[in-house]
Amino acid sequence: MATYDFDNIFAKLLRGEIPSTRVYEDAETLAFMDIMPRADGHLLVIPKTPCRNLLDASPEQLAAVMRTVQKLAQAVMKAFDADGVTVQQFNEAAGGQEVFHLHFHVLPRHEGVALRAPGQMGDQDAIGAQAEKIRAALEAM
Repeated sequence: MATYDFDNIFAKLLRGEIPSTRVYEDAETLAFMDIMPRADGHLLVIPKTPCRNLLDASPEQLAAVMRTVQKLAQAVMKAFDADGVTVQQFNEAAGGQEVFHLHFHVLPRHEGVALRAPGQMGDQDAIGAQAEKIRAALEAM
């Protein structure tokens, strides 16, 4: 397996070198909006410490990230009055991973509404408004 690349986009995001719309942060994890959302409210959860993916993450990194994934899944369900939530995670290129820093996608889902196609930039104003809804849901929890 390849080694961790400290210049990957999420490492740069954590260092503040590129912008992001953050919705939640604690000592170990960060949650921010996906700029190419496949559903309204689509966000990502990452550990603040380096790890390439699930295959090299420590048990402590996984536990911290999963606590945040669960918290954010509950928040997006509430914020978007969703019928369900999809959590996705990919490992290595053959497994669909494109950014090589452990991350989980959290997508609120509504019955009968398909996910949008991948790879399409979202409207940043709409994404900002969605982030506000998620932050409000977190505060109310």
